Amino acid sequence: MKIVIAPDSFKESLSADGVARAIEKGIRKVFKNAEIVRVPMADGGEGTMRTLVQSLRGKTMGTEATDPLGKKMRACWGWIPDSKTAIIEMAEASGLSLVPAARRNPMFTSSLGTGQLIRKALDSGARTVLLTLGGVATNDAGVGFAAALGYRFLDSRGRLVPGGVQGLERLAKIDASRLHPSLRKTKFVAACDVKNSLCGPRGSAKVYGPQKGATPSMIPRIDRALDRFAKIVKRDLKKSVRDVPGAGAAGGAGAGAIAFLNAALKPGIEIVTEILDLRKKMKGANLVITGEGKIDSQTKFGKTPFGVAKVAREQKIPVIAFCGMLDATPRELKTIGIRAAYPLVRREIDRQHSLKNAANLLALRVEQELSLYA
Repeated sequence: MKIVIAPDSFKESLSADGVARAIEKGIRKVFKNAEIVRVPMADGGEGTMRTLVQSLRGKTMGTEATDPLGKKMRACWGWIPDSKTAIIEMAEASGLSLVPAARRNPMFTSSLGTGQLIRKALDSGARTVLLTLGGVATNDAGVGFAAALGYRFLDSRGRLVPGGVQGLERLAKIDASRLHPSLRKTKFVAACDVKNSLCGPRGSAKVYGPQKGATPSMIPRIDRALDRFAKIVKRDLKKSVRDVPGAGAAGGAGAGAIAFLNAALKPGIEIVTEILDLRKKMKGANLVITGEGKIDSQTKFGKTPFGVAKVAREQKIPVIAFCGMLDATPRELKTIGIRAAYPLVRREIDRQHSLKNAANLLALRVEQELSLYA
């Protein structure tokens, strides 16, 4: 019997690798001689960099960078030497978690730190860069990270504009004459799991601005600034970014990735599936087990269990899932492609207890459920 274990992390308790190992422990109690293939997964969100580095036996590199408020910090990026691939997670240096709630203000926060990580990767010889979008404190359309790579953003008097949306409001010209020498020779792929456009009713400011600290009065200002940015990008860089699906991701960084990095926007789970060669690893499997911290109605929009189930469905392999919490109906599970899902947190179990003891509880739950198949 061949079983493939391909879960995401359980936030606040277990990494994707920790989840996979706990599931394997439970399987071994029931199917001692099974062939088990562990493939820790991610979907492009926070934690993707570390999951891929671990799975691909890469390295986590530490670099000095600037946080969204301009303070020096130490941030990490992933390096896969064999393929000269760098994995840059925007949340590492531009993340919302780096800014105290009381100081969140997209008018001033900048993605400069992400650009410093990209620059370090280019200096290290990267030929492919995977940029994961999401979890950011910024709404600057990637102007901050582009500035670290040699782009110059000028006002009507030829002066450099400040960081954040306040800079976009003053932007008059983009100068691309001093770019990092490796920028155009490097392939960029951006992991993007939303379809929002840059501006408008479903744009970055309207949908995601409040979580970054935008007040109701700021939102129309940000939207106008992003529209202004899109027009200048089209004029100076000859690229249309305003209405591209996903351009509004990560405070408009999706648009910035297209404009400044010539990046392709792809769903994170598809990128990870390809990088980890999940299709090949699934061949001949009798069962696939996936999971994440919470399976709910949002899982079908590109989360790890959905992506794993999609690959398994192509090969007609049944899929079951284990999760921290379950808030999906049987019909929703069927839509995702999962036959059954088993949560750790139930009414009789305290949530905090589950978080602290997730590995043991998960192994036990797997053993209990798989005993029915033995």
